[in-house]
Amino acid sequence: MVSTLDPVHHADWEIAEDAEKTMKTVWQLAEEMGLEKDELLPHGHYVAKVDFKKVLDRLGGRPDGKYVDVTAITPTPLGEGKSTTTMGLTEGMGRRGKNVIATIRQPSGGPTMNVKGSAAGGGLAQCIPLTPFSLGLTGDINAVMNAHNLAMVALTSRLHHETIASDSFLAKQGITRRLNIDPNNVPMRWVIDFCAQALRNIKIGLGEKMDGVPMDSGFAIAVSSEVMAILAVAKNLKDMRERIGRIVVAYDKQGNPVTTEDLEVAGAMTAWMVEALNPNLLQTIEGQPVFVHAGPFANIAIGQSSIIADRIALKLGDYVLTESGFAADIGFEKFWNLKCRMSGLKPNAAVLVATIRALKCHGGAPIPVPGKPLDPAYTEEHVEWVEKGCENLVHCINIIKKAGINPVVCINHFHTDKDSEIKAVRRAAEAAGARVALSKHWLKGGDGALELADAVVDACNEPNDFHFLYELTTPLRQRIELIAREVYGADGVDYTPKALEKIKGFEADPEMAKLGTCMVKTHLSLTDDPSLKGVPKGWKLRVHDCLVYKGAGFVVPMAGTIKLMPGTGSNPAYRRVDVDVETGKVRGLF
Repeated sequence: MVSTLDPVHHADWEIAEDAEKTMKTVWQLAEEMGLEKDELLPHGHYVAKVDFKKVLDRLGGRPDGKYVDVTAITPTPLGEGKSTTTMGLTEGMGRRGKNVIATIRQPSGGPTMNVKGSAAGGGLAQCIPLTPFSLGLTGDINAVMNAHNLAMVALTSRLHHETIASDSFLAKQGITRRLNIDPNNVPMRWVIDFCAQALRNIKIGLGEKMDGVPMDSGFAIAVSSEVMAILAVAKNLKDMRERIGRIVVAYDKQGNPVTTEDLEVAGAMTAWMVEALNPNLLQTIEGQPVFVHAGPFANIAIGQSSIIADRIALKLGDYVLTESGFAADIGFEKFWNLKCRMSGLKPNAAVLVATIRALKCHGGAPIPVPGKPLDPAYTEEHVEWVEKGCENLVHCINIIKKAGINPVVCINHFHTDKDSEIKAVRRAAEAAGARVALSKHWLKGGDGALELADAVVDACNEPNDFHFLYELTTPLRQRIELIAREVYGADGVDYTPKALEKIKGFEADPEMAKLGTCMVKTHLSLTDDPSLKGVPKGWKLRVHDCLVYKGAGFVVPMAGTIKLMPGTGSNPAYRRVDVDVETGKVRGLF
């Protein structure tokens, strides 16, 4: 089972459509994985959910497989192929006869209909079936949106009724205490699964008395929701219910938090999420299993596949490849200090994806602009730019090594790359103490990833000294400083008065002090300024705000000017997506 189409001359959706003609049914895939029939919850012939509780009840005593994280150097705005590499490496290890499973995140409708695509991979290294994968899958993100927005409905409704009703009337409705919500202190916003900059800041409650309380509000993208973060880290339904009940929606007029439990909506929110808690099962173009669960955007969210998906994959597979969002300074740092801490899982190795394109960008080539033709410099030979850009590669290698993990650099090969440029990357990576493998999975599928597969197996067989960057006893400002200096390469941290006041308050609260630290910053630079490439020197991280995701278990410092609602570009992908009205097949996805 594989496409016979040439990736150089065919679009990703054409290759996926060709491969889907002979893909395995979910029943065949489940049988090969060792799943039992009652553990499979089919959504048609080629997509299913898996009952994680039944799998863990049956296989809980089985030893875990090897655990590998896939991350990358700082990308260009076009992305550098982590998902493609994850799929290609899975196919390559399958070609080597390994029992391998990939765990990746569900794509958001925002980038799918914008400039980045659906993160299914590309060429001959894709997750299929492409259309359901890209367009809502089994409804997990829809469930997150409904659960999240229900909390906002509960908040605005309670605020409205407390404003217009007497104590006696409220008592008749079963409301025995006023929450005294401060409409000027509501950090939670509504969510939608598109990039809609026009919705970042809105006013609600306009109109007549019965239309609600006027207040400033806005929208964030759905995958940045704390409910999505909870889906990523929850251990089971009980844990999810408790976490959802701790979500802070607003504050009262005395500055005390108002939670979903206070609003009596946490149970209903959880009801929306029951089915979403089960991971989704798909496959690579070459028929290896892929669990798809939780959401992307590690620059504004945790950006990891779910702990539940990884746990069941580790019981079913000998090797599990999980992808972390964006680069080593963001996605890997959160995998390292948040996901592994919360799951108790210890990685055996990490793959660091690098492209000649990104290295040239860090070395001085014109920065690519999504939707515009790529500058000819990226297809011409420029070894000097590659060598300069390798400073970013070495920095990211060192981030992984600080976690005590064995890094494997994957040179994600583009067919326009030059041998001299590839040799320059090998020299830099090997000098930094990393294994290096050239991988042509985009062009050749699993056959093109054999060198990478062998390097990852070797790295997994070596012992490592995995350890966290900080302990939970470390004060919040000290943690932020450690991440800024040791991971990003900053000289220190500057805080706005607003951020400093919040952080001092969190440090004084014993409950808050136990939460993890989930940084928000641009993915396009090691700094908080997306225009600065390579490894900038002499700068400080600027923290302008700090949120709390008490249910997920994070404090969320926000650096730079990044928004929780991305914008749609001038040449979005939806312009090229359409449907064949005769067959119903969707075309143009990537």
